[in-house]
Amino acid sequence: MKRYGLPLVILIMSLLYIFLIPSEPLAVKLLFKLVPMWLIILFAYRQFPPHRSKVHYLLLTGLFFCMIGDGTLIWFVVGLTAFLIGHLFYTAGFLGQWRYTLLRLLSIVPVAVYSVWMGNELVTSIKTNGDQALIIPVIAYITVISLMLWSAMMTGNRWAMIGSLLFVISDSILSWNMFVADIRYSDVWIMTTYYAAQFLIARSIAAFDNPNAQYTNTAALNTSMFK
Repeated sequence: MKRYGLPLVILIMSLLYIFLIPSEPLAVKLLFKLVPMWLIILFAYRQFPPHRSKVHYLLLTGLFFCMIGDGTLIWFVVGLTAFLIGHLFYTAGFLGQWRYTLLRLLSIVPVAVYSVWMGNELVTSIKTNGDQALIIPVIAYITVISLMLWSAMMTGNRWAMIGSLLFVISDSILSWNMFVADIRYSDVWIMTTYYAAQFLIARSIAAFDNPNAQYTNTAALNTSMFK
């Protein structure tokens, strides 16, 4: 039961923010928005295996920058930049855990098709609304999050793959609702998929063990046999 304690608290605080915390005052709303991310970062740290490597710290840093993005998204470009940096850390971590199969490699096709379609829809709407300055930041963000999703697919880690896919879904709902057309209950859909995405990415850390750990343990065993 102890192992489920923190995930349960994360779930409760996420639902509390999504369904019960009012929009005003903004400072209170923002505080409760960040609490689940603080807990997810703690959860991620607790997923660190005994043999830690670069991937664990990269993913933890990605979570940290996404948390900053949460807190600064009221200034859209600032928040978007923080999330973009977070995705770059995720991507760096996932690429270091590359597990090649042809099927995983080909996943870049649907990811690219969806990204181009979504990018075209958003850019068209942004131009129509006269927000030309947002075109480059939005295109950059779509490119980076798409690369993050594909790199997660290449790991073969189901937690990372599902978490990254949910992140893309969450951001797609947010951007569509912001630039293209209103989506009913968008806040609920955005935050439920977002918190789930971050939790699953945090959970994926435990499955990324140090690739040198097995070699180190085997070498130690062989050495002890000849003492």
